[in-house]
Amino acid sequence: MSTASTPKSNALLAALPEAVYRRLLPDLEATVLRDGDGLLAPSGSMKYAYFPTSSIVALLSDVNETGAPVNAWPVGREGMLGISLFLGVPKFVTRADVQIGGAAFRIPAAALLAEFQQAGALQQLLLRYVFALITQASQLGVCGNYHPIEQRLCRFLLGAFDRVDGNEIDFTQQRIAQWLGVRRVSVTQAAIRLQADDLIEYVRGRVILVNRKMLEERSCICAGVIRQAFAALLE
Repeated sequence: MSTASTPKSNALLAALPEAVYRRLLPDLEATVLRDGDGLLAPSGSMKYAYFPTSSIVALLSDVNETGAPVNAWPVGREGMLGISLFLGVPKFVTRADVQIGGAAFRIPAAALLAEFQQAGALQQLLLRYVFALITQASQLGVCGNYHPIEQRLCRFLLGAFDRVDGNEIDFTQQRIAQWLGVRRVSVTQAAIRLQADDLIEYVRGRVILVNRKMLEERSCICAGVIRQAFAALLE
């Protein structure tokens, strides 16, 4: 688990004008998010906003009859946790569980809001981030309804590798199935095909990226649409 990240390892913090970044820097606290930890709970007051740098956090909704989490929404170094703070919702409305442990920076809610309310660069950036999230949500809805599991798995893996350093990531097939909202056997079958074609290796819960170019070619268009949405907010 890397703890060597700096705040500018997060794309949003790196995109801020230097003067704004310097104002926030004294309030940014390095923290380590551990795999499996529950970061935020429904109806809990948010004391901090989080900017992941080498970790991935999933926003989860408990809406099925078994109580198992569904509708996972990944947040990594491209974004932040805490949009409800500046949208006027003081309590968190879903769960946030750490899926890939690593580094993050957190900032007290009051410090973030004080800068946001200046109606300057931070406000503009975070509102563009919300628009990127809306684009992502729309695209994932289309993806889940219309694209085959193999394409969705490729899209999911590309998104995961975009959010971490290196070509290895720890993901059980059961966890991937929860992210995609499908049966584990469907993920197993798709992963076997990708491994047979030398796109990935899958060994004891660890996915190794072998051929990114081929993985992108086998993915649905959603991976590119989502990536473009988050790139556009930084322009």
